Amino acid sequence: MAIYMSISVPNVVKAWGIKRYLCPKKTEFYSNTLSMRSVIPNYLKTYRDGRLEAKIERLNEVLFCCSLCPRNCKVNRNKGERGFCGAGRELRISSAFAHFGEETCLVGKFGSGTIFFSHCNLKCVFCQNFEISHRATGRIITEEQLSIYMLYLQGIGCHNINLVTPTHFIPQILRGLYIAVKQGLNIPLVYNCGGYESEEIIDVLNGVVDIYMPDVKFSSSEVSQIFCGIDDYFPNLKRILKKMHQQVGDLEIIEGIAYKGLLVRHLVLPHGLAGTKEIMNFITQDISAHTYVNIMNQYRPCGLAHKFAQIDRNITQDEYIEALRIAHEAGLSRLD
Repeated sequence: MAIYMSISVPNVVKAWGIKRYLCPKKTEFYSNTLSMRSVIPNYLKTYRDGRLEAKIERLNEVLFCCSLCPRNCKVNRNKGERGFCGAGRELRISSAFAHFGEETCLVGKFGSGTIFFSHCNLKCVFCQNFEISHRATGRIITEEQLSIYMLYLQGIGCHNINLVTPTHFIPQILRGLYIAVKQGLNIPLVYNCGGYESEEIIDVLNGVVDIYMPDVKFSSSEVSQIFCGIDDYFPNLKRILKKMHQQVGDLEIIEGIAYKGLLVRHLVLPHGLAGTKEIMNFITQDISAHTYVNIMNQYRPCGLAHKFAQIDRNITQDEYIEALRIAHEAGLSRLD
């Protein structure tokens, strides 16, 4: 997950009365320099084929007995009931802005159009976005307002729409996407998630998402139980990664900018608790040796990490170098 940056919502988006805000020069730059004129986002193809509405209807049904993630809380969110993630019927976001701290292939010249969603279905105790994921800071918006954010981000030149922690709001997001598509949205959609996903929901997203960007957090069931309260994280993740890769393949890049494929993130934890070796071996052997992987060294004790002695410190340079060595030894060469 990207680190949250406290940037105010653009004034143009605060003016909810506007329908769209486009910057033709930057949009033209995107199309010309990336040779993207012939590249059509998956969701746009699905919309044109008349299949997007059916996917939205299917996801809307899930909200009556929520199973958007493997926790399967079965609450009726359309009646305001809340499960583990804490999300109800209404969409809540923390921020939307051009992010320049993401992977280089997402950022380009004008940034990644990042939208941070409040709440989380994992709630890692060490979350670097603790205020957003655990305390749900942010504001309630409508699907139409979400579409305005998307169009605004495209308008200022962002190379993609980057949905951060979207799992628990995916029905509302697709409704907003549908509105935005009808008003001209046409840049790649990034599904930036924690990796604890429902197989059924990922199947529904086939033909919608262009770039899957899951965090691959732990390989040990004991570790995931301690820090997230789930013991099936890695077994579930392995099935999800296979589905994601089957849908979009290895990450494809044109002139430095990604437009389709799987991008895996892996945060190095103190004392090797992330289980890097098992994860990298799985990716090489069961997904693809050409998988684009970002080995991240940004861990620092946030949130409730101070309550757990084994993670109550930053990682060392040696721990990070060891993680890189493991990835190379596993046969991975596309490392960010």
